[in-house]
Amino acid sequence: MRINELCDIVRETSFAIHSYHRNGHLEKIYENALAHRLRKQGLIVKQQHPLQVYDEDGTELGDYFADLLIEDCLIIELKAAKNTLNEHISQLIGYLKSARIHDGLLINFGSAKLQIKKYVMG
Repeated sequence: MRINELCDIVRETSFAIHSYHRNGHLEKIYENALAHRLRKQGLIVKQQHPLQVYDEDGTELGDYFADLLIEDCLIIELKAAKNTLNEHISQLIGYLKSARIHDGLLINFGSAKLQIKKYVMG
């Protein structure tokens, strides 16, 4: 499956979750809902999956835990905030760069309107 198709599935599923549950829940509820619904569609979904962070010379510096790792190629960073903040964006970009994963989605379920933004490491 191509990454754009995968992102479309995640977007559509996130919208369905937001339409049903609305905003107001804790982040973990949305994480569990998204993981559950994506697995029902046959996708490989890892929750709180440890990803190694590397320095520029390849030295392993430690782990961080991705909210969701989809099909081993897409990091999902979930929020349940009124608005996404610059530090949320920086967090996802840092994860992508350090873990050497190309694509990520920042999804915020906490506002009245679902917020989804794709980030790509060049």
